Amino acid sequence: MSEIPIADPDIGPDEHRRVQEVLDSGRLADGPTVRSFEAAFADFCGADHGVATSNGTTALETAVRAVGLDADDTVLTSPFSFIASANAIQLAGPSVAFADIDPETYNLDPKAVEAAVADREVDAILAVHLYGLPAPMDRLREIADEYDCLLIEDAAQAHGAAIDGRRTGSLGDAACFSFYPTKNMTTGEGGMVLTDDADIAERAARFVNHGRTEGYEHATVGHNYRLTSISGALGLAQLEKLPDYTAARRAHAEALSEALAPVESIITPTEPDGFTHVYHQYTVRTDDREMFRSYLDAADVDTAVYYPTPIHHQPPYDHLDVRAPEAERAAKQVVSLPVHPGLSDADVDRLTTLLRAYGRIDDPTEIEEPPTAVEPGGESDD
Repeated sequence: MSEIPIADPDIGPDEHRRVQEVLDSGRLADGPTVRSFEAAFADFCGADHGVATSNGTTALETAVRAVGLDADDTVLTSPFSFIASANAIQLAGPSVAFADIDPETYNLDPKAVEAAVADREVDAILAVHLYGLPAPMDRLREIADEYDCLLIEDAAQAHGAAIDGRRTGSLGDAACFSFYPTKNMTTGEGGMVLTDDADIAERAARFVNHGRTEGYEHATVGHNYRLTSISGALGLAQLEKLPDYTAARRAHAEALSEALAPVESIITPTEPDGFTHVYHQYTVRTDDREMFRSYLDAADVDTAVYYPTPIHHQPPYDHLDVRAPEAERAAKQVVSLPVHPGLSDADVDRLTTLLRAYGRIDDPTEIEEPPTAVEPGGESDD
């Protein structure tokens, strides 16, 4: 029985062809291929401008700097995310503040955000679209406008996600994506800043290229955060496949939710009306997390916990006075299951069989051998 991994990047003939074309051209660093990728991804997301970066963290830092924030400012974000969401803010200069999450969506709770910005001066809200579900951007925009805050999207896990048909990347003053190998599409490493503001785009493009204006003229201090042409070539190929990847993830998520529906001890993901979840992760929550993971591990099904420690409990941030009980509770309960487009029909059958069987077992730790792809009684999952 082969393992079902938590992620499985899909690199096929089109990626090989496009990369070979770059290799043959000799133009390996930033160049026309990257410009093409920037334009294509921005167009896909419904944004006017795209600036490619070396990874998702540099995209976040670049966006924070490009919107005009500095060391005198404060950015409010989620404590329940990968630590890069907070690290990038601090690397760019501003201070970090946190607001608690909605326990159903794992995204920022607008009530907690409003209480936080009413209690202290906040210059920007960085909303994380966790697991592929957009944050409540319409309400967050209202809060941002009322309290004169900028609104930035951390869309590192939400390529193609949408609210009422408007895709992530077009919902804030700036947005940031990651193209790490486990993401919904990949360039190996890589990131992107999207915005409708030409001035923000210009500052971002300058910052990722040593503050360069042209030739060897440098208007500001900057980094080398450029994306390579090889990565841009991978991105162009992956972007063409992204709609199919999303359809597969959503279909797999539907099958998993159906299998888990009768299991009272497990809470499945939610998708609010008007929201399109792209299931970067299929994340459930349960008080019996270790038992559930051990059960699936015995069947060679990979699982993961994103994230076991809230950011405000990490050493760089544990000095902050943060009240986030929902984030802390989620960190003790969440577990993610395979949902990626590389799952075969047989993989999905096996997963759903295991999940249905788990709901019928009084003590899954006593099972010597997990069920096969045919459930007890001879009924297949079909």
